[in-house]
Amino acid sequence: MSVTEEPRRRKGRLLTMMPVAIFALIGAGFYWGLFNGDDTLPSPLIGKAVPEFDLPPIEGRADGLSTADLKGQVSIVNVWASWCVPCRVEMPLLNELAARDEVAIYGINYKDRPEEALGFLDELGDPYTRIGADRNGRVSIDWGVYGLPETFVIDAEGRIAYKHIGPFDRRSLEEDILPVVRRLQEGAGS
Repeated sequence: MSVTEEPRRRKGRLLTMMPVAIFALIGAGFYWGLFNGDDTLPSPLIGKAVPEFDLPPIEGRADGLSTADLKGQVSIVNVWASWCVPCRVEMPLLNELAARDEVAIYGINYKDRPEEALGFLDELGDPYTRIGADRNGRVSIDWGVYGLPETFVIDAEGRIAYKHIGPFDRRSLEEDILPVVRRLQEGAGS
């Protein structure tokens, strides 16, 4: 091998490895962003009144949900569906929260068949004070929902104070959602 061939070989190996290295860096960046991102996204509705709505109950239940139900107390609104696998993940925590009786929990059932929604609640528990059936998804769109589940904290005046996208876990419930609830309850004097 001549003296000039060795630098060419090294240069060729370097050029061959460059796409692999670039791909690895991009992949590492995506991985870091996926697992180190904030699961709260700013919503243009934060601080604004909840959209006007009046949803009927799920067929087979007594009470629907409307804007008027969300005034006068701090509350949580959870948008869910029976076909939503992540909704199943957070349901035990919602039931636990409801058992504590710390805050009213309301539900918006998104584009669900009544019998499947009721079956979901029978199977996993029903933490909701009232549930509105958003059969066509229009109310959820007005709330800015784009993925299930989504959870909102509503202040006593009926304004959206906080939005959590995706299923919450114990950490996000205790460190993100409930501190907002408690701060609002203290401010409302309840």
